[in-house]
Amino acid sequence: MYILALDTALTACSVAVLNLETDSVVAGDSVFMERGHAEALVPMVEQVLRDARLHFSDFDRIAVTVGPGSFTGLRVGISAARGFALVAGKPAVGVTTLAALATPFLAFDDSLPVLAAIDARHGHVFMQMFGTGGRTLIAPRIASTKEAARAAAMGGVRLVGSGAGLVADAWPPGEQAPVSCETLAAPDIAWIARLGAAADPATAEPKPLYLRPPDAKPQDRARIARV
Repeated sequence: MYILALDTALTACSVAVLNLETDSVVAGDSVFMERGHAEALVPMVEQVLRDARLHFSDFDRIAVTVGPGSFTGLRVGISAARGFALVAGKPAVGVTTLAALATPFLAFDDSLPVLAAIDARHGHVFMQMFGTGGRTLIAPRIASTKEAARAAAMGGVRLVGSGAGLVADAWPPGEQAPVSCETLAAPDIAWIARLGAAADPATAEPKPLYLRPPDAKPQDRARIARV
């Protein structure tokens, strides 16, 4: 069983082919980038498929990150995943960036909760907290760093993501400090593939997870009246 995984949600453009029988990445590539995902993704997919010596018809499904993340990046990855799935005649499934960040830590040890936090700028983070067995303790939301820290301060907690350090800096005085703080700019593409393999195509649709409205809004007052 082969999974093609794509990630353009945050500050990386990543592609990987995972062989689930051996739990190994057959081929993959990941490049840090703030912008330019649209231009980079398709050539990267083509090269990874050549390296893996596979075609779209060889895949059992396509996995893609659905957010939270940048509006442009999400549209790029999800549109590509839907197109590739259509070509392959196989399902496309969505994986959240928060789950992809937290899952490697939970797989290693799920006795301590994990707070995945992504820097949403302006003193806010996208956050979700996971407990034993990946159970959601705090649902995905956007919150100020102080709100996120107060919500997560419930004993031994591990922090991960680009907003992890921001939450740690806002930790309430007198509360037990985070057990660990891993500042990761983007999730591991192999774990996106693993989560995609475990997802139910009926419920894990490849559609964007937006936790706030876009920063850019139409300027209604500047519109020219039609005659």
